[in-house]
Amino acid sequence: PVVRVVSVRRVFHNGEHNAFTDLVRFQGRFYLTFRSCPDGHMVHPTSAIIILASDDTQEWKPVHRFRVERRDTRDPHFLVFQDKLFVYTGTWYSGTTTLARADYDLNKHLGYAAWSVDGMNWHSPVLLEGTFGHYIWRAAAFGGKAYLCGRRNLGFEITARGEGRKVESLMLESDDGLIWRRRAVFQEIAGDETAFLFEPDGRVLGVGRRSGNAQLLRSQPPYAHWDRKDLDRSIGGPLLAKWGHHYLVGGRKNTPAGPKTSLCWLVDDHLHEFAELPSSGDNSYPGFVELAPGRALVSYYSSHERDTANQPITAIYLAELAWTQ
Repeated sequence: PVVRVVSVRRVFHNGEHNAFTDLVRFQGRFYLTFRSCPDGHMVHPTSAIIILASDDTQEWKPVHRFRVERRDTRDPHFLVFQDKLFVYTGTWYSGTTTLARADYDLNKHLGYAAWSVDGMNWHSPVLLEGTFGHYIWRAAAFGGKAYLCGRRNLGFEITARGEGRKVESLMLESDDGLIWRRRAVFQEIAGDETAFLFEPDGRVLGVGRRSGNAQLLRSQPPYAHWDRKDLDRSIGGPLLAKWGHHYLVGGRKNTPAGPKTSLCWLVDDHLHEFAELPSSGDNSYPGFVELAPGRALVSYYSSHERDTANQPITAIYLAELAWTQ
C-alpha cells in the first residue's frame, strides 16, 4: 500500500528527557507509555515511567506514573494478557546518583511491571521473578503464554559493562506475566533489542537490533532452532507489527543527515521504506496501533524541535497514517 502521513503532532513535553514509547488499545481506550527523566538519556535513578490514556487519540491524560528506587526505569512496553494491561520496564541499578557508563552491569538488571485490569487502577512497581541479570524488552503473547526478549551477559560474567558482543538474547516465557523462565536462546552473541510477532499457528517472526545491520529472525514451536537473515540497515528500537495483512517494521535508521525514525513494509524479507517521520538527534522507539482498516497511529520520540531558548527538546510525538491500495 501507498502510505500517507496525515499528521504529526507533539503530545507530551514536560521539560525533561522523554523517550522510548509504546502504544496500545485496551478495553476501547488508547494508552501511550514512555520514560521521562529530568537528568537525560543515560542511567539515572530519577527516571519514571508515565502512562497516558485517551478515548479519541486527540486528548491524552495521565493515568499512572511509577519509579523504582535506586534504579533507572526505561524502555516501557505494553502487553495485553489475561484481560490485564501490563507495562514492562527494564531497570539498571544506579544507586543514589547517576551511574557512570563504565559501571553499567547487566548482571544487576531487573525487570519490573505495572499492571491494571481497568486502565485506571494500577499495581506497581512489581518485581518480575526470573529477570534478575536480564535486560527485558518488548513483550508478546501466544497460546496462553507471555513472552519477553531478555538479554544477559554470557554466563553472567562478572565484569562491569553495558551491551556488546558478549551478550546473548533469550526468549523468556511466563504463565501469568509476572514470573518468568527461559524458553530459548535466539542470539548467542551480540544480543540486543528484539521485537516478536506470533503467527496464528505459533510460528514467530522477529526483528533484532545488532551492532551492524539488524536481523530478521524466524522460529516455530518449540523455538529450539532459529533462522536468521541480515537486513539492509541498522534498526534502533525496532517495531514489528501487522497492519492489516501487511508487516510493518519501524525504528531508527542512520542517514548522512543523522539518525531518523523510519517506517517500512517487510516484503519477501526485504524492507521497503514508506515514511521518514520528522526526527533528528535522539529519536525513534516507535509504538503502533491500528485505528481502522487503512488507518493507524505511530508513537515515537525525537529531538528535532527547540524550546524558547533555542535548545533542543526531547518530546513524544504521534503520527497518523493512512494508506491507499
